[in-house]
Amino acid sequence: MPWIKWLPWRFFVRKLANAHGFLDPLAIMARLKHFAEPSEVSEPIELLRAGVVFHARALINSKVIQHNLDWIWPYWIERQFDPGDVAFIPRAFSITHCNLSHRNWTAVSVPDSEEMPIVDPRGLLTPHYDGWSLDCWVIGNSNNKSDHLMPSQLQKLSQQLDLNDGVAVVTKSSKGPMWLKSRIYSVLDAADNQCLIDIDAKHILGGWLVVALRPCNPEGVSFIHQVALNKSRRQWLIDGRDKIIFDRPVDRHHASDYRRGDIYLYLHQSSEEMHSQCNVGMATAAALFKLEPDQLLTTQVKIPLRCSRKQKKVKHNWRISLEGHCSLSVPDAQFQFLYDAAVRTLIIHSPQDVYPGPYTYKRFWFRDAAFMIQSLLHAGLISRAERALERFPARQKHNGYFHSQDGEWDSNGEVLWIFDQYCKLANRPLKSTWKTPVLHGARWIDKKRLPEDGSLCGGLLPAGFSAEHLGPNDYYYWDDFWGIAGQQAAAAICAREGWTEEQNIFLQQAKNFQATVDRGLIRVAERLRRKAIPASPNRRLDAGAIGSIVAGYPLKLYPEDDPRLMDSVDYLLKNCFVKGGFFQDMIHSGINAYLTLHVAQVLLRAGDSRCVTLMRNVASLASATGQWPEAIHPHSLGGCMGDGQHAWAAAEWLTMQRNCFVREEGEALILASGLPPEWLADGSAQAPLRFGPAPTEFGTLTLEIQPGNRPRVCWSANWYRQKPTVEIRAQGYRPVTAAAGAEFVELIAN
Repeated sequence: MPWIKWLPWRFFVRKLANAHGFLDPLAIMARLKHFAEPSEVSEPIELLRAGVVFHARALINSKVIQHNLDWIWPYWIERQFDPGDVAFIPRAFSITHCNLSHRNWTAVSVPDSEEMPIVDPRGLLTPHYDGWSLDCWVIGNSNNKSDHLMPSQLQKLSQQLDLNDGVAVVTKSSKGPMWLKSRIYSVLDAADNQCLIDIDAKHILGGWLVVALRPCNPEGVSFIHQVALNKSRRQWLIDGRDKIIFDRPVDRHHASDYRRGDIYLYLHQSSEEMHSQCNVGMATAAALFKLEPDQLLTTQVKIPLRCSRKQKKVKHNWRISLEGHCSLSVPDAQFQFLYDAAVRTLIIHSPQDVYPGPYTYKRFWFRDAAFMIQSLLHAGLISRAERALERFPARQKHNGYFHSQDGEWDSNGEVLWIFDQYCKLANRPLKSTWKTPVLHGARWIDKKRLPEDGSLCGGLLPAGFSAEHLGPNDYYYWDDFWGIAGQQAAAAICAREGWTEEQNIFLQQAKNFQATVDRGLIRVAERLRRKAIPASPNRRLDAGAIGSIVAGYPLKLYPEDDPRLMDSVDYLLKNCFVKGGFFQDMIHSGINAYLTLHVAQVLLRAGDSRCVTLMRNVASLASATGQWPEAIHPHSLGGCMGDGQHAWAAAEWLTMQRNCFVREEGEALILASGLPPEWLADGSAQAPLRFGPAPTEFGTLTLEIQPGNRPRVCWSANWYRQKPTVEIRAQGYRPVTAAAGAEFVELIAN
């Protein structure tokens, strides 16, 4: 309504603020804008909305947790609120209390289900998205805290990811005469999609297994208003909606509300409460099962998940979903486990769209999707990648812009690049339904560029908000490099499809864009007195420069040993690494596994052995269940930013292993270039290394390497067209170019 702009609303806002002693919010906003370049969008409304929801919960946390520290809280709270712990964070002027030290969890789901239950590092299960949780405890017959086993309060226990039959998180803990084990997983049977907890518990002297209903989760408080045990004593009904089913009658039952306090305080009372109603939303309940002295109790808890009718019809299982995937076999058990876990993480997080996480980031971004779909292709999960790509065109606006968040100008390049990757790796033509989106998307990039006016930012994409957290709105090279790659990808697609006119247009536009960036980089290098590429033409070198190495990986816009890329990596390694990993100062304030691997990929292309060191460092930062949060606290080594299971990080681990075995460089296929030298050394008992079948731009390849004095590298391939040049560049060995028709070479040490 255009008449609104004539209302003196700014005057009234200022008047109201001043009348109540507040600072003028409009003046503050105007000041904030001075720290960023002028942009169409200050910050995407989607992220603002998510931030408001996040801090709304954190505000509730501040009103609940610190005044009720006699409750049993999730692991992150027990650690972060403990002044004797390295994870302790003072709360003084913090309006909201967030999980900033142990953002770690693992999804236990079935393929193609939108339901993604998560398990925290101490076995706390949150079965429903953003909901309440279930915990398991063991208590003795005395009301002595020393006779209570509460996993969230333990500094150490055992947790692992069981991949033998799907995905399950197994948590084992013990304390004195008490022992507890839980195995949490999901199943899709004829009746429903369900999350299950298999529990084994023991107390040498006798006691109780407690299954506790908790109004909280790894983010904080999550309300429960009503809970009731049914007459058979085998089922909880929560808020009239959700059920929890026990495989046997509950021996003793207690329930409480916020005013009375946590149910933990009443576990030894002889009287029972069958239900609780709490207007605050902090109802708790405990189902107790008798433990006979030194007798193992085995029981199961079942939680039906909230599935739509469409989801219930999904018949995919783990065997079908993993069928034909690119498998890895290496002598390093940790590398092997992390690869296998990464494959399953990608499957879980690609039910239709791809999500970078099961909880905090269970939403769609083109940025994360491009990297994750690349890894799905590398893993040989072609149909899964195709299904995700099919959903891209519907997100394109009429002007050609691929929209997931406002004000981000990298998305079109990412979409065009991943479409091209799909066509090349799967050896398939562009789908007819993708033609118009590709052509419109490529045209949008050229139209979006600023006019060439001779300034440092002339000809670049506009200033924008960076969800890569590179800083305030600016003219980011990250966006420009993706724009160039998108135009190149569109030209390559057009060439294969025989659309010569469009091919020539997009190729010329890409060359012009690249030349504009390169001219600007010469001037930036003069200003900085070195060749490293900053985050934007206006910036000094800082951690935001991590975004600019996208020109080397994955886009390969510059040669393997380009001095600008190598100087950028040198700067980052010397100034922005903590405990062996890249530390992102912008927003994250933590160590990033996936960005560390981006640096490793640039080093891998350059034949620099430091890539192996970075891989090992990233492996050491993985959780016990083989996952990485988006950013890692440098002291607690728990998650401090984003989702606790970052699927993009898993994707980067998978692609890093793939590229170490086989990668494309121009018209050549490079083998074994990133493998740790000790894997190839003489070892008569060592089994061969294997990788494949691996889709590449030239064909599908299966690689086998027999370690020894003269390691033997063998491959079999189904080439799409003419056999490419095959080079073996194993570290510590002389590089070899395979002869025409050869399918193996023997390596000679340097």
